[in-house]
Amino acid sequence: MDRSTFSVDGKPMSESEIDIVIEGRRRSLAGFPVRRVLPFTRRRMVGPFVFLDEMGPHVLAPGQGLDVAPHPHIGLSTLTYLFSGELLHRDSLGTVQSIRPGEVNWMTAGSGIVHSERTPPALRAQGHELFGVQAWVALPREEETRAPSFQHFGEGAIPHIRQDGVEIRLLLGEIEAACSPVPSYSPAVYADVTLARLRGMALPERYEEIAVYVVGGELLDENGTTYGQGNLVVFGSPGQTIRAGMSGPLRALILGGDRLEGKRYIDWNFVNSSKERIARARADWASQRFPPVPGETEFIPLPKGLSPVVDYP
Repeated sequence: MDRSTFSVDGKPMSESEIDIVIEGRRRSLAGFPVRRVLPFTRRRMVGPFVFLDEMGPHVLAPGQGLDVAPHPHIGLSTLTYLFSGELLHRDSLGTVQSIRPGEVNWMTAGSGIVHSERTPPALRAQGHELFGVQAWVALPREEETRAPSFQHFGEGAIPHIRQDGVEIRLLLGEIEAACSPVPSYSPAVYADVTLARLRGMALPERYEEIAVYVVGGELLDENGTTYGQGNLVVFGSPGQTIRAGMSGPLRALILGGDRLEGKRYIDWNFVNSSKERIARARADWASQRFPPVPGETEFIPLPKGLSPVVDYP
């Protein structure tokens, strides 16, 4: 099998082919419920993915909304993807961009960017459900100080693959002959996948590390073990076959890529290969030396009493 292709059916994965299963932990983001998947104590990264939060699903009553005030990032790209609802992104580059289901917001912090994410006024007034995922992708060392940038990709720009009960929306990287327009700075893959009942799919082999996050339904292995919503199944080797559970279809996110060179450190919203850059970013934010988000007056203060910078192998 070509290293960039996938196939359907085939032998399901076995428990021995699974490196670790991570169950998302409940957290709160500006009062909004999220499920924190990465980082995890025993698995800091999958390929270049260093952070994964599932937002909701949560119904917001009329007058309620998500309000994440301006906050900084360095050394990473963020990928925001929604299943339902809408968010309004603003950043220090002057970007004002709504994101809706099936679209991708790709923000590369590089040397430093500030952004906010809020429920748009019209939806706040009427109430709605918000459900989505935000991932952080650490940058290679040579890209960590690049100029910050933001790109939005409409639903029509995202490759959509359908084959024998498998449906794939390719958010990042390559699968089959399809290539996402989202500009990853290292080999990485991120896809929204739906499998029909009992249908299987072989994961792409071209990436060193690969994992599947269960959004809905159940993932089934050959021993009959199922992995339900909120579980990240990390594989010990690429090319394994995943299968929808007995009870119905599976919706999942496939994510991974090649390992980055050297260590990464994380402190709050800062990810970098250099502790000195992180210390400088902390000091700059505490003194409000980052560029502001036009039209925003709020900001999230630098948290106090954080533990020492965490090493990411």
